[in-house]
Amino acid sequence: MATAGTRTDPYKGFRFRLEIQGLQIAGFSEATVPDMSIESTSYREGTDTVTRKLSGQMSIGTLSLKRGLTDSMDLYNWFSSVSQLGADVGGRKNVSVILVDEAGNDKVRWNMSNTWPTKYSTTDFNATGSEAMIETLELEVETISRVS
Repeated sequence: MATAGTRTDPYKGFRFRLEIQGLQIAGFSEATVPDMSIESTSYREGTDTVTRKLSGQMSIGTLSLKRGLTDSMDLYNWFSSVSQLGADVGGRKNVSVILVDEAGNDKVRWNMSNTWPTKYSTTDFNATGSEAMIETLELEVETISRVS
């Protein structure tokens, strides 16, 4: 905990790593942690003249992962397996996104359970360009928690 007068700078978002259950994949260039929101419902009881707000269901967005395209087929094979067999036949995996500080220490961790791919894509081919090819995988997330 920071003491009075101690300045705590926010972490920079360019140092992170991913853990995907059962897959050994390195070199992600971008990860978008899903947003979380709670529905709000208006409620008025009997003779109340004012409506109250009640919390409803929580919804979780998708996890988007991007990395340079290599000869590794791991992400594509995961997507292909889910597209052929469904997410419930071994397609769900636990994923963690870990923010790392400048000294290389793990600082912030989001754990996501029962994720499965819903979209796989790569960048377009361009004979006049020199950018690296990027493969993108979007994952449906069942639960998410920030544990540190």
